[in-house]
Amino acid sequence: MDAALVWFRRDLRDYDHAALYQALSQARRVYCAFVFDRDILDLLPQPWDRRVEFIHGSLVQLAAALEARGGGLLVLHGRAGEEIPALARELGVQAVFANRDYEPAAKARDARVTARLEEAGITFVCPKDQVIFDRDEVLTQGGRPYTVFTPYKNAWLKKLAAPGGDFWLRPYPEQPAGGGQLVPPPRASALPDLAALGFAPSNLAELGIRPGMAGARAAWADFQDRLGRYKALRDFPAAKGVSYLSVHLRFGTLSIRELAAAAWRQGGEGAETWLAELVWRDFYFMLLDHFPHVEGASFKPEFDALVWDDWPEGLAAWQQGRTGYPLVDAAMAQLNQSGYMHNRLRMVVASFLTKDLGISWQAGERYFAGQLNDFDLAANNGGWQWAASTGCDAQPWFRIFNPVTQSEKFDPQGKFIRRYLPQLAAVPDKYIHAPWTLPPLLQRQLGVQIGRDYPAPIVDHAQARARTLARFEAIKGKGKPDAGPGEEG
Repeated sequence: MDAALVWFRRDLRDYDHAALYQALSQARRVYCAFVFDRDILDLLPQPWDRRVEFIHGSLVQLAAALEARGGGLLVLHGRAGEEIPALARELGVQAVFANRDYEPAAKARDARVTARLEEAGITFVCPKDQVIFDRDEVLTQGGRPYTVFTPYKNAWLKKLAAPGGDFWLRPYPEQPAGGGQLVPPPRASALPDLAALGFAPSNLAELGIRPGMAGARAAWADFQDRLGRYKALRDFPAAKGVSYLSVHLRFGTLSIRELAAAAWRQGGEGAETWLAELVWRDFYFMLLDHFPHVEGASFKPEFDALVWDDWPEGLAAWQQGRTGYPLVDAAMAQLNQSGYMHNRLRMVVASFLTKDLGISWQAGERYFAGQLNDFDLAANNGGWQWAASTGCDAQPWFRIFNPVTQSEKFDPQGKFIRRYLPQLAAVPDKYIHAPWTLPPLLQRQLGVQIGRDYPAPIVDHAQARARTLARFEAIKGKGKPDAGPGEEG
């Protein structure tokens, strides 16, 4: 074909890029575009948003990379479902290429775009890019989607281990042999500043978060030196144990194939454990794609009958880190200050909201969606439904995290707690996980009065646990289960 348009979305890089490669393979001339989509921007909860600034900084680098290859980037600001078909007609292209998305709203948008393009005789091509396997590539022997993670992971890994299985991890070449070339847009298209988009600068730079491919490269290089220790350190929020790559995976400034291939080649406990986390990512995308009802409802429909508590004050205390449980409050402070939360803590605070406060997982999911730099509907929904025991292969409903036990186990010296709750800095290790147990005299000596300088617990965990068991027993029709080993994890 003569000309094609590549529509960048959550794939803000110019290398190992499925849509870009396919466009260059099939068209003589290739244009590139990105749309600041008003259908998305208008839903954001505040006039400044780290994610918008991250995208903006990433686009600066992407545009420069495309220009260095002879092309350029048209940046539009409007409704993508209208802007892309109009731009495709204006450019006179025969096809639009965009990497596949799995969210219900994105799939509906792409269906509208497809229809409008077809009216003009233009093809819409959506290859796989942001996952290793999708759709029907990993199915049970009965030809159905997996709904339990471990068998899915085993089948996922088996495909890589099969003869020629490294095919799935191979990067796309930058320039197809005998292919087309990037060309600059026919009209000027300056990248709008944040103010023109209706946003203001955030604290992204202050947090040390570097956007774009350069930021991704630096973060990946740093983690590669620590990958072997991932399993040993990943559950301890005070340690530098996790990858910090999630925001780059979310916006595609880094290739999932590159990461999975590196972990697959390296092997060993750390790399294998981290690779399993990438498999979880594919698993949640697969679930959202095959079972889109999970966006607003429980994966297991019987749990939609759960009667959650309507407790605005409790929800606000959780959101603001005022529950009286230090690990929960420190985690929420980390989220509110930085847009990031350690993965172990995401499970702890989600369990606390749903099983200690009795508030619906949907309320927590919505709050995370507004705060997380790396917000991704598939993973966020999957994680919340796992913690709430309403999801696919979820935490058993009778297994309820004890926030004090979790604190003692994963922040034993209270380093993380003190980092985000400086009012507890003077509290000895013995009491840091349950400061309400501080004797009154010691409270006065330390200058930390519970109820004044730091809140008393908003609920009693033992009582809350009993209420949660009763809540689920009403749905499951079972008597209270016997306590099992590790139940209070």
